[in-house]
Amino acid sequence: MPDNLAKPCILAVDDTPENIDVINGLLSGEYKVKVALNGAKALKIAQSASPPDLVLLDIMMPEMDGYEVCRQLKTNPLTKNIPVIFLTAKSEIEDETKGFALGAIDYITKPISPPIVKARVKTHLALYDQNRALEGKVRDRTVELNATRLEVIRQLGRAAEFKDNETGLHVVRMSYYSKIIAEALGMSEDQTDLLLHASPMHDIGKIGIPDRVLLKSGKLDDAEWNIMRQHPVMGVEIIGDNKSSLMEMARLVALGHHEKWNGKGYPNGIAGDDIPLVARIVAIADVFDALTSERPYKNAWTVEKAAGLIQEESGVHFDPNLAPLFAERLPDIISIKEMYSEKNNTPTNAT
Repeated sequence: MPDNLAKPCILAVDDTPENIDVINGLLSGEYKVKVALNGAKALKIAQSASPPDLVLLDIMMPEMDGYEVCRQLKTNPLTKNIPVIFLTAKSEIEDETKGFALGAIDYITKPISPPIVKARVKTHLALYDQNRALEGKVRDRTVELNATRLEVIRQLGRAAEFKDNETGLHVVRMSYYSKIIAEALGMSEDQTDLLLHASPMHDIGKIGIPDRVLLKSGKLDDAEWNIMRQHPVMGVEIIGDNKSSLMEMARLVALGHHEKWNGKGYPNGIAGDDIPLVARIVAIADVFDALTSERPYKNAWTVEKAAGLIQEESGVHFDPNLAPLFAERLPDIISIKEMYSEKNNTPTNAT
C-alpha cells in the first residue's frame, strides 16, 4: 500500500488555483491533499466514502461562500465533526466571530504564514484524532453498559418465572412473539427492539405473589384471585419511576398486559385503545405462550388450538387489529417456539 494512503487527508477549498497550489505545496509532503475550487465540489468530497480529516476553507468564493459551506458541513450528521479552518483575507473581528459561530475551529488570515498553517493543521488533526479515540471508547462503554442493563432486565424477568418455569424461557419466547407482532403492525425498528427488551418484565410483579397462590394447581378462590390480580401493580412498583424509554415501556407492559379489549380485564378494567398498544401486543404473546407451554399444574395446548382461541377472542380479550397480524406471522412465531423449546437447555443467545 502506498504511504500516502495512510496519511491524514486535508481538503483545501479556494476558488483561486494559485492559492490551492500554495497549500498543496506546503502540505502534500506530510498529508494527502484534496482540492476543490468551489463550495459544491467541497461538499461532495466531504460527503464521499473517503471524507477528509480536516478542511481548509476560503470564505470569499462565488455562488457559495465559505460561510455557507461551513454551515452545511456542520448541519450534516455525516460531516459535522470534520474540523474546519478558515483561510481568508477577511480579517475583521466580526468575520472571525461569524466563522467561529458557524463551527470553525480556527481562523487564519491571508497572506498566510507557512509555519503557522502547518502548526495549526498538525495541532487540530491531533485533537481530532484524540476526540475520535475518546468517542470510540465512549461508544464501547455505552454498548457495554446497555448490554449489562438489558441482561439485568432479562434476568429479573426470568426470576419471576422460576417458581413455575425453571428454565425461564417463557419470557424469552413471548418477548420475541411481541416483537414479531409489532413488526407486522409496522412499528419502527427502535420501538420493536425496545419492546423486545421491555416485555420480559411483564410479570415481574409475580415475585410478590405468595407461592400458595401462584403455584396452586387447582382453581383459585375469590380471595386468591384478588391477590393474583395485584401482580401488575406490584410490577410497576418494582420497576419504579426510572425515566428511560425502556423502563417506561416496561411499566406500560407490566400494568396493562392483563387488561382486555372489552374492559373486563385487570387491574384497572380499561378497554379498547385506552390500553397501551404495547400492552395489547404483549397480551397476545403472553397468552399464546402460556397456553402452549406445559407446566406441573397444566398440559400444553396445541398451537392450532391456542391460535384458534386468539382469533375467537379477537375484539373480546384481544385487540381486533392485532389478532389477524398474529395469525399472519404465526409461522415465525412457531419458529421461535421451537428454537426456545423447554425441552432444550437455556440457549446462550437468548435475548
